[in-house]
Parts: sequence; C-alpha cells; structure tokens
Amino acid sequence: MLNLNEQIFHKSGIAWLNLFTEFWKMLPPIRIAIVEDDKHYNNALKKILEFDHLLQCDGQFFNGFDARTGLIKLNPAMVLMDIKLPDLTGIELVRELKPKMPATQFLMCTSFEDDTHIFEAIKAGASGYLVKGESMEKIISSIKECHAGGAPMTFGIASRVLQFFQQENKPKPYLEELTRTENEVLEMLSKGMLYKEIADQKNVGIDTIKKQAGSIYRKLHVCNKTEAINKLNNI
Repeated sequence: MLNLNEQIFHKSGIAWLNLFTEFWKMLPPIRIAIVEDDKHYNNALKKILEFDHLLQCDGQFFNGFDARTGLIKLNPAMVLMDIKLPDLTGIELVRELKPKMPATQFLMCTSFEDDTHIFEAIKAGASGYLVKGESMEKIISSIKECHAGGAPMTFGIASRVLQFFQQENKPKPYLEELTRTENEVLEMLSKGMLYKEIADQKNVGIDTIKKQAGSIYRKLHVCNKTEAINKLNNI
C-alpha cells in the first residue's frame, strides 16, 4: 500500500505524463519525401514512416528526374535520398536542390559506404548518412534527430567523418607539386564534377582537362580520380 504522499506523487506523475503525451500528439508531423528507385525498399520506408504518428510521408519518387521537379513543388521538411538512381545520382540532386530548398533536410539512405560517396554527399549538403539495412527504430530516431538539427549517421561513418575534418588542416606538401590550374581541377573533381563540366566552366576542351587530370594522377602517384580525391582529403 502506498501512503498518502506516495499516492499524491504517483497520481501527479501520471497526470503530467498524460499531459505530455497529449501535447506530443498535437505536434504537427514531420513531412517527408522518399527518393528511392527500388520500389520494395521505397514502400518499406513509407511503412516505417506510417508507424510513427509524428512522421508523414508526403511523396514517393522513383527516379531523379521526377524528384528534381516534384520535391520543389512538395517542399517537404526532409528527404530520404538514395544515391544510385537510374538517371541522376542522389548527390547531384542534393547539390542542385539544397540551394533552392534551404529549409529542407536531406538524409542519405544508401548502400554505399565508401569515403568518396560519404564526403561528396556531405559536401553537397546532406545533413545525415544512413546505410541501408538499419533498423526501423534507427531510421525513425535518425529522422527526428536530423529534424532537430542533428547529423545522424550509421555507426562507424561518424568517426570517419570526424577523422576527415581533423585531418583537413594538416599540411599537404604533395599538393605543392601541382600547378594552380591542376589544383583547381582536382578541387572540382572532388566536388563530383565531370571532365566535361570542368571543361565548360574553364572554357577549354575536354581533352585539355583529361591531360591535366593525367598529370595530377602522375604527380600524386595515384591511378584514378577516386584515389586522387582520397589523397586530397588525407584519407
């Protein structure tokens, strides 16, 4: 048996809990759009959102072209974004849409775990990075964390991101061997730009950019663009 004071405290606690629960239910749901070309996974994410009354699926997109126009019209609070799409990459979409939708959070949800995709997504404007296969609880908590201003990431990725920024200020003497133009080209490559895009921006032919890229690879003692970007990022 509870004494009088314990009964009062118990009833008061229940009352506050009920009040908090009712207040929580009154909050507007987080409006979310899904960009994922795998229909089964797209629908699975939608069901996960429907599980929590604070989350609301406002749209589903299965390719980059439809997402490019549809997301701007929809203007959701958050987008769950895949990277590998049949026409565009999710990173390209984030890079293009983030300036047009500054209030929208982009949470990557992809199968890619390599450093290049992770850092390119973050540089493009992604607020978080989840690897497919996360539990329903992790996805729901990550959405809420991201909406609250956090940067949710799959376990293991966060430490790599931290390591990256810790190494950013370290000297990179090997870059001194590159010419100013080669450094500019390497920086553009690290942002995900294609040879043709770089050539157009610098008003030169694509063959010129290819030659400069080849010179960059030789000076950095790497074999391809990915290795060059990793070296730029001290990975």
